[in-house]
Amino acid sequence: MEGLLAGFVTILEPTNIFFCFVGALVGTLVGVLPGLGPTATIAMLLPLTVGLDPVTAIIMIAGIYYGASYGGSTTAILVNIPGEAQSVVTCIDGYKMALAGRAGPAIGIAAIGSFIAGTLGAILIGLASMPLIKFAIRFGPPEYFALMLLGFVVLLVLSKGSVVKSLIMIFAGLLLSTVGQDVITGQARYSFDIPELADGISIVTIAMGLFGMGEVLYNLEDLSRREVQHIALRHLFPNREDWRLSAMPIARGSVLGFLVGLLPGGGATLASFVSYALEKKLSRHPERFGHGAIEGVAGPEAANNAGAAGSFIPLLTFGLPGNPVTAILLGALVLYGVTPGPLMIQTNPAIFWGVIASMYVGNVILLLLNLPLVGVWVQLLRVPYRYLFPPLVLFMIVGSYSINNSVFDVGALLAFGVIGYALRKLDFDPAPLILAFVLGGPIETNLRQSLMMGHGDWQILVQRPISATILGVALAIAVLPLFGTVRGLLREARMANEL
Repeated sequence: MEGLLAGFVTILEPTNIFFCFVGALVGTLVGVLPGLGPTATIAMLLPLTVGLDPVTAIIMIAGIYYGASYGGSTTAILVNIPGEAQSVVTCIDGYKMALAGRAGPAIGIAAIGSFIAGTLGAILIGLASMPLIKFAIRFGPPEYFALMLLGFVVLLVLSKGSVVKSLIMIFAGLLLSTVGQDVITGQARYSFDIPELADGISIVTIAMGLFGMGEVLYNLEDLSRREVQHIALRHLFPNREDWRLSAMPIARGSVLGFLVGLLPGGGATLASFVSYALEKKLSRHPERFGHGAIEGVAGPEAANNAGAAGSFIPLLTFGLPGNPVTAILLGALVLYGVTPGPLMIQTNPAIFWGVIASMYVGNVILLLLNLPLVGVWVQLLRVPYRYLFPPLVLFMIVGSYSINNSVFDVGALLAFGVIGYALRKLDFDPAPLILAFVLGGPIETNLRQSLMMGHGDWQILVQRPISATILGVALAIAVLPLFGTVRGLLREARMANEL
């Protein structure tokens, strides 16, 4: 409680609450744009935080994250285009409600459900962080290496699309993370005598290029004007029947989303899909789902916001990002000289508790922003892409240059933008690449430190109980899907023989 109260003292400072508001407002503004979700929004707006105090900067980035997550649901309901992956499920019933003239209650329940889930998620973070930190203090290099390896395995198992493509992205990210000075010897690697590569490639450049510029180029293929439902403010609030149907889905989605958010590779997107499947299974009238069931909006929207909150737990306690957004946040923390992990609460208590407290304040700000200003967001959706994206591109170029005052960074931004566009066209998910890039340095450092502890003997990784257990779990997760595949092949062979 003392830490949480100190966090509220931090967030309620005029400067911090102002930048939390700015982050939430700008995050919502950009997050409403179809195709630009939290990852692309944070990547594009990260240069805004350069020069700020680390505490203020992280609070602003967290505000951008909440705002972009909120903004995506508005796009999904009004124009049937998810603002980000976690709003895909909201399209199913949210847009059908809009077609039936009930867009207002859909947006209202999405905002209120998100507020409840986000607040509950912040409370659970405060309760769960301390026990996990006490456990994480027992971790050494072998345990951290095993934990990061587990994260990669879970990421592969839960990744969308081809496993081979995800593996390619992971290896590409690990390769990019080796550019610059060797973490142990300090020797230059893969810098090709280019001075700008001596310190490696900036996380800001890669994130803005792959997610920001890549998304802009991809979305420029569709320059059409969207048909948006007309919304009146007086019709935004759900009626008594809507509340009756939505209360339990919001409660279940909040708890379920938080638990899923703890998983590496989980987060808000997986939480929303799991919540929708659960609500449909528990419903007495499952046939209503897909035809405008408000439970299909309330549950997933609560789950994705609670999942977003839950994903902060492994980031703050272990320094392990579970999704692209927290990977960029980890990169930003390192950029500001802050090392997430079990010692963060001792070395940087203001940032640790300030981020948690900012979730409470940020959710209040977003509720006040999203409901009264829904008309503004609707008008923004009517603006054609060709008027919106040139300022975004200019902003990213200026932001990239301003970090190091380097034209080389601008060239790298454009190059990664083209790569990001090509990856989208070829159906490659860039999320594993950015996760591998951020974790590449720490996983290499912990592996080499482990080998030095064991005098070059790899057995040290399985001789320590915690690391051996984590590696065993990783192996089980990797092998179990193979049993299902083999069983399916045997079943097909047996059926073929019978025919």
